[in-house]
Amino acid sequence: MIQFRKVSKIYKPNTRALDDITLHIKPGEFVSIVGQSGTGKTTLVRMLTAEEQPTKGRVIVGGWDITNIRSSEVPVLRRQIGMIFQDFKLLPKKTVEENVSFALEVAGASNARIRKVVPQVLKIVGLNEKSNRYPAQLSGGEQQRVVIARSLSHQPKILVADEPTGNLDSINTREIVDILKKINELGTTVLLVTHDRDVVNALKRRVITLENGQIVSDKEKGRYVL
Repeated sequence: MIQFRKVSKIYKPNTRALDDITLHIKPGEFVSIVGQSGTGKTTLVRMLTAEEQPTKGRVIVGGWDITNIRSSEVPVLRRQIGMIFQDFKLLPKKTVEENVSFALEVAGASNARIRKVVPQVLKIVGLNEKSNRYPAQLSGGEQQRVVIARSLSHQPKILVADEPTGNLDSINTREIVDILKKINELGTTVLLVTHDRDVVNALKRRVITLENGQIVSDKEKGRYVL
């Protein structure tokens, strides 16, 4: 599903963000990418979405070598990868339903598809009863659930959650992680990028640890011990 083959990324003048990274994430896996700030986690994610290209090595997503992807192909790639970030970036004057619908409208989805998909993804995240509320009327955890629903609207094969619980308390954090596990159980490959030791250790899934741009540990049912 995701392969990095001897990937390095060097930013000018001489900052090595990733150093000879090789990894393989299989379809349907739930993998945590961990490490302290500045270890290369963000660079790795940006390569998956073709926001960055490797200085050397190859990046392959779903059998597609995206190392030198054409700009015209980038939207096709990104529709296969759902993204969740720490900051919600919801449209404040649109309801929950409208926020999710808007993502599909921008991608050119038909009205019939929007009417079908939006209730489905809102049900997955447990917000079908709050579809007419505005972001300001929701808790932080509920807002993050809207973001997850929006990211699922394109039925991505891969879901990348980049510090999704960074702004949430422990209760909302558990709820968001439970939703990510549910999405994974439905067949989506989930990549969780985080520095939250408690979240990672509670998952008991595969853990890849980065340090100074290199993989220093890759363990099934691993722990984050830095």
